[in-house]
Amino acid sequence: MPPADHPTSEISPAREEQLQELARRLGHRFKNLEMLGQALRHSSYAHENPGSGPSNELLEYLGDAVLALTVSKMLVKNFPESSEGDLSRARASLVNARQLASLARRLNLGAYLLLGRGEESHAGREKPSLLADALEAVLAAAFLDGGLRAAEKLTRRWFRSLLPSLGTLPWQDFKTTLQEVAQARHKTSPTYHLVAESGPAHNRYFLVEVRLLGRPLARGEGHTKKQAAQTAARLALERLREESGGGG
Repeated sequence: MPPADHPTSEISPAREEQLQELARRLGHRFKNLEMLGQALRHSSYAHENPGSGPSNELLEYLGDAVLALTVSKMLVKNFPESSEGDLSRARASLVNARQLASLARRLNLGAYLLLGRGEESHAGREKPSLLADALEAVLAAAFLDGGLRAAEKLTRRWFRSLLPSLGTLPWQDFKTTLQEVAQARHKTSPTYHLVAESGPAHNRYFLVEVRLLGRPLARGEGHTKKQAAQTAARLALERLREESGGGG
């Protein structure tokens, strides 16, 4: 049974004020504020207070999937020439417990959590795992309350500022790195040549060869010429490093 179908408890005026404040900070106007309340209700609190409503465990489970989807879509949009492997590594660098806990702290989610006595006495509001889980649950709450568009809006707000750092990772632009290596060693630039293309119009496949001083270094394949060139540049860098004894 989805979280939205669970019976809900009545929110006290003080708690409602807290949740409205957080909703404003999140930038989402909840039609069902109890959904946000559930996202912040830890299982330890729900266990000690049976009438308080369901815990955030199911929302956390759903939020994990929603986060993977919305972050993946954002990465595909911002890095359309990247390979599946590159995008998976980028997503892993964004969606991990440490990063999620950091984002939760920025939103001060710990202050809004409902915790049982044990978690409260053991600084549960500062635990990275609880904070990361709460962030995922909040995202799921927004998804159930406002649909995929609402979830994507939150994801963009949380992760947009982190995207520039991804653009500087070595896997993102092998062509630039190869250009720098070629200039430093040979005072010239590599050249890229389309060797072959195949497949139907909606699913073309390209084979690109990179050459340095007329010498073929490597060939790369991809669904776009840019992707194939990036792969060729990556393989060329690996070859040059091997030839130089593993140096950069």
